[in-house]
Amino acid sequence: MRILIMAAGSYGDVAPYTGLGVRLRGEGHEVALAAPETFRELVSGSGLEFRSLPVDPRGTSAGEQVGRSSLLARAAAFVERLGDGLADAAAPGADLLLLATTTAPLGWHLAEAMEAASLGVYLQPTLPTGEFPPVVGPGRSLGRWGNRATGALGQRVVDRLHVGAARRLRARLGLPVCSQTERRRAVERANWPVLHGFSPVLVPRPADWREGLRVVGNWWPHVASDYRLPAEVEDFLRAGPPPVFIGFGSMAGGEGERLSGLAVDALRRAGVRGVLQSGWAGLDAGGNDVLTVGELPHSHLFPRMAAVVHHAGAGTAAAALRAGVPSVPVPVTADQPFWAGQLTRLGAATGPIPFADLTAARLGEAIRQAVEDRSYRDRAEAAARGMAGEDGAARVAEAVTDLPLLRY
Repeated sequence: MRILIMAAGSYGDVAPYTGLGVRLRGEGHEVALAAPETFRELVSGSGLEFRSLPVDPRGTSAGEQVGRSSLLARAAAFVERLGDGLADAAAPGADLLLLATTTAPLGWHLAEAMEAASLGVYLQPTLPTGEFPPVVGPGRSLGRWGNRATGALGQRVVDRLHVGAARRLRARLGLPVCSQTERRRAVERANWPVLHGFSPVLVPRPADWREGLRVVGNWWPHVASDYRLPAEVEDFLRAGPPPVFIGFGSMAGGEGERLSGLAVDALRRAGVRGVLQSGWAGLDAGGNDVLTVGELPHSHLFPRMAAVVHHAGAGTAAAALRAGVPSVPVPVTADQPFWAGQLTRLGAATGPIPFADLTAARLGEAIRQAVEDRSYRDRAEAAARGMAGEDGAARVAEAVTDLPLLRY
């Protein structure tokens, strides 16, 4: 079967799909992954066919603090560029489209035009529920009715963001006029299946979700079976007690100098060694007790840490939990406060430190707490044991065998 995975966004929005694609290829399918050009090497290096999308993830995930109106403006600009790119990526054809959260609203139109099957493969629980508020928002629960109402409102906002791009895409594809809201409601009425790639340990499936929505466990970024950490990293890890990881992923661009100094100060205050991941912020510091690294697999690095300081992106939050290591979440924007809150709810993380409120003193105290209070590690390890039996990629591989049932 020819499968086209479509994912757009920052590293954490794309990398997990390399692992999913490799799993599907191992099942005998031809797999291509459409993603921003930035990730060509990441995708091709996993052995998957790469198809480029003309969007710049750095333009949608800046580290500075922005208001809701700015986030919506950036999202609108992102969507405007995405429609034609998805159509171009799909032009070679596919039997099945696997659509991420960011690509599904336009991918539904592509699937209709191609008469192809489609399946949602989401990394966030974006569908309305009374059990928690929308994952992108203030984060305060409004009760069951209020949570569902704000979730439904959020869907209408997403519809409006896609109105122009969807109209142009349908015209390009020769499809009859159909509004974005009408198309979304059609797939919902048909119980379009969405498999969510996060652990039910972290977010159990809401009881009020419609049929077809499942929580199946993570699919993880592809890592070669013979991969080993660089010798420099191994030497540092063996030279002393387990260090604390500090990284902000695709966040905080341009703030590397300030954050590097802050991180080193916080590590000193906590009396621990540290591994800084440069990321898009450009963290960079050295010394006997601090090592700066580039992009390394969390699956290999996190289990060696005493604690993990991170921006609470969906993938990083899950990787820390999978490693059984305490987290110190420093959420920046979008869905990160939600994931930070879930880690804290489990008892596997200290209370979140909003990025805007980050200081060396506050971070140092949180690191000390995460390392010295054994309860955080105990709860992280318990969650890791719960996640150990999950295989989200296998659940997707099983679902794609029901191809006739995936046409909407």
